[in-house]
Amino acid sequence: MPNASFDTDRDAFAPPEMPVFSATLTPNRPLGRRGTTIVVGSIAFVSFLTALPFVVAGAWPVGGFFGLDVVALYFAFRISSLRARAYEEVILSRLELLFRQVSWRGKAQEWRFNPFWVRLHTREDGEFGMVRLAVAEGGREVAIGAFLGPEERQDFAKAFGRALANVRR
Repeated sequence: MPNASFDTDRDAFAPPEMPVFSATLTPNRPLGRRGTTIVVGSIAFVSFLTALPFVVAGAWPVGGFFGLDVVALYFAFRISSLRARAYEEVILSRLELLFRQVSWRGKAQEWRFNPFWVRLHTREDGEFGMVRLAVAEGGREVAIGAFLGPEERQDFAKAFGRALANVRR
């Protein structure tokens, strides 16, 4: 799983405040700087070659529209890259479950749960697999890994469910 890391190798006799399970979930990253440069540069080159006959024929506004496509593509990659900075942390100890969401702008939200009362809620779709994963305690419910794919969400749910069951023993 390329965008999640689980750490479940903890000593059973460790202090109760020591994490038993920790995971950092991140969205899939778009192309890096080099890949973005190659894709946008290639599209710009093809757009230039395609627009050149129109400009030579006197239909110069067409060239501008081809350029707008390249600019729009660049900004789409840039926004995607910025939004990929978001992440979620799940830290489970015998005393508490800490769930922290950090937005791409750096704004963090935290929820703390009692691991003995928390439950995993999942929603499955026959065609798409697991489409929702959330932790719930009392009247609170918080979605986890909304940006993960169904298989990644399933893998995380299995690992986290095992860790939660071990804490409750």
